[in-house]
Amino acid sequence: MSTLGLQATGDALAAIDRHVPTLVGDRVASRLAAQDPTLWGPEAQEESSKRLGWMDPFGDSRALVPQIEQLRAELAAEGVSRVVLAGMGGSSLAPEVIAATEGHPLTVLDSTDPEMVGNILAAGLTDTVLVVSSKSGSTLETDSQRRVFEQAFTDAGLEPGSRMVVVTDPGSPLEQLARDSGYRHVFTADPSVGGRYSALTAFGLVPTGLAGVDLSALLDDAEETLEVLSTDDTDNPGLQLGAAMAGTEPLRNKLILSDVASGLVGFGSWAEQLIAESTGKEGTGVLPVVVDAGGPETVSEAADLLQIRLVADPEDREEHDGMAAGGSAGGSPHALEIYGSLGSQLILWEFATAVAGRLLGINPFDQPDVEAAKTAARGLLDATGSGTTTAEPDTVIGAVQITGPAAVVQAGAEGDLTAVLDAVARLVPAHGYLAVQAYLDRLGYTELEVLRDALAARSGRPVTFGWGPRFLHSTGQYHKGGAPEGVFLQITADSDLDLDIPGRPFTFGQLLTAQAAGDAAVLRETGRPVIRLHLTERSAGVGALLQAANGTNGPDA
Repeated sequence: MSTLGLQATGDALAAIDRHVPTLVGDRVASRLAAQDPTLWGPEAQEESSKRLGWMDPFGDSRALVPQIEQLRAELAAEGVSRVVLAGMGGSSLAPEVIAATEGHPLTVLDSTDPEMVGNILAAGLTDTVLVVSSKSGSTLETDSQRRVFEQAFTDAGLEPGSRMVVVTDPGSPLEQLARDSGYRHVFTADPSVGGRYSALTAFGLVPTGLAGVDLSALLDDAEETLEVLSTDDTDNPGLQLGAAMAGTEPLRNKLILSDVASGLVGFGSWAEQLIAESTGKEGTGVLPVVVDAGGPETVSEAADLLQIRLVADPEDREEHDGMAAGGSAGGSPHALEIYGSLGSQLILWEFATAVAGRLLGINPFDQPDVEAAKTAARGLLDATGSGTTTAEPDTVIGAVQITGPAAVVQAGAEGDLTAVLDAVARLVPAHGYLAVQAYLDRLGYTELEVLRDALAARSGRPVTFGWGPRFLHSTGQYHKGGAPEGVFLQITADSDLDLDIPGRPFTFGQLLTAQAAGDAAVLRETGRPVIRLHLTERSAGVGALLQAANGTNGPDA
């Protein structure tokens, strides 16, 4: 059953009071429900006319449910119970949240890091089905993952076609390949739904349904909420959330997303992609900053921060005193607190992000700067055959090679990695942010995420943490297209393991290297500062960074 509620204070409330009556008068909610492509202006009309199917996904989605359930039963009868999802961006983030929140195991492979790919392969294939999910059908990362799994199934004496399921748009190269290769099942999705708005379509439903999620309940939840969101009423929570996100004056363009016992596992990472990729363009937008409850940003009074807290349903809040609503938690008087069930929240944030795009005056359905990093990476692969670069680091501390602006290099000259992190923090401008980008196995090195809080405390500014290349399909758009306020800290690493990509002239390690170098090149071309910490030995380098984050290392660390 759907539950949803929202309470605002300070500038968030003022933005709601300022903009929602106008949104109601302009019939934005009902026009969005009617899939009116004129809501974002004439320049966006052509694109938006092809991207509004997410406002009515339920007919097609419900028709998929029995097919997914039947396939799941067939696989279970064959002893196949482990679901691995190969996908990037919207094809992986929504399924990850849905499965985790509903308590069903789903292995999400959204990396080209050879150690992560190798570890997922090594976990076993005899009970595994691979869901290959790509809207375009040509996503380089997903195609590479598909190739290595197909070869691994064959090498293990398994018929690869029987273990591979595809989700893609009709007519894509992947659909044709899957049918020609005799893959187990091909699900085609509505092409009028963009990837980051696809949580309630085949892209969100197929992998999670195969993992065991009750899809009918999820869809019922969302559809009930959509009825509320479609009404032109000042109490409409979708209009209120969109107004708070994008209507503060001056714009509080850093949304500090924290979770206070909402029960939605990893929801911030999905919302981060949805909002950053939809709004971060033309030099504007809002940047979601996903933090733990009590993180340094949650008590900041900075004028460009807006606190958004995902909280428990009021009926379940007695054990969470001080987290109820109305700015009583976290310290900032400029806050929004939201509670709701999973399906309700998914459709709410999609709706509100589209409303925010109208208020910002941008097209929320394109991603003009995402392609630049992809092109740069392919250029490196084509030019060098490997994606590697020969540039020497500016300085070296043990297992950490340092490249970057002079202030950072100078701090590292005495062999003190703590001083290097301090120098990175000092680079962040008064209204800026720091983006940490870790190109490592995100399942194997989760401890690196402590860098986020450590650098936020040092800089006094918001810090995002993204795993590469995953974030390239998420916040990567905002990094290049949003306000030019970012400082970028890349963490890359050598690996003792590399994996060939069948049918490709480069390996996973070479692809990952090219992706990091390509993104850094594009950022530098746009004038963004980039610092690269390259770990020549993973374990030692990670250990040194963690010591530095704690301020415990010295020249000999």
